[in-house]
Amino acid sequence: MQSNSLREVFPRKPGRAVLRAICALVVGLARCAGQDGTTTEYQVKAAYLFNFAKFVEWPTGAFRSPNSPLVICVLGLNPFGSDLEGSIAGKTVGGHRLQISNLPHGLDASSCQIVFIASSERGQMRQILQNLTGASVLTVGDTSGFTDDGGMINFVLEGERVRFEANVDAAEHAHLRLSARLLTVAKLVVGKSQAGKP
Repeated sequence: MQSNSLREVFPRKPGRAVLRAICALVVGLARCAGQDGTTTEYQVKAAYLFNFAKFVEWPTGAFRSPNSPLVICVLGLNPFGSDLEGSIAGKTVGGHRLQISNLPHGLDASSCQIVFIASSERGQMRQILQNLTGASVLTVGDTSGFTDDGGMINFVLEGERVRFEANVDAAEHAHLRLSARLLTVAKLVVGKSQAGKP
């Protein structure tokens, strides 16, 4: 099941081993296999957020010190419940301990490394993204038009499967580098570089 759905992403048909490796690389084999109704939408999205942290390169100045935590913030009404905390518990990325912060409506997210902007903030999405201009913060959402408005990664549903779109230009403007391996499994890549896509 995972091989068939992942094949839709690729212009050529890679072998099953390659598909499994890429699936494991981005969301973990358990999470890929779990998109069959046994894993909830936001459990899958939580797993993606953890893996985004592994495949994004931040500039040195994005962290106060080499030992500072990598902070994943949820701005607005938290749709994850305890799933996000569970997906990052005890984990580190690049020597940075992962930490979750829930930000109520309207608070500044510039101290985060990743911010998930909940759909509850739809009415002020453009303003939030504008406020983060120049900050090295990976912006993630699941709202229609998010990448068009300058968001970097937007979750989309294809049937019951969670996929994502990426805006490379928005990431570059924030001095973030999205790994080519991450972009390989994106449903859509927007931006001048197109990450090597035809």
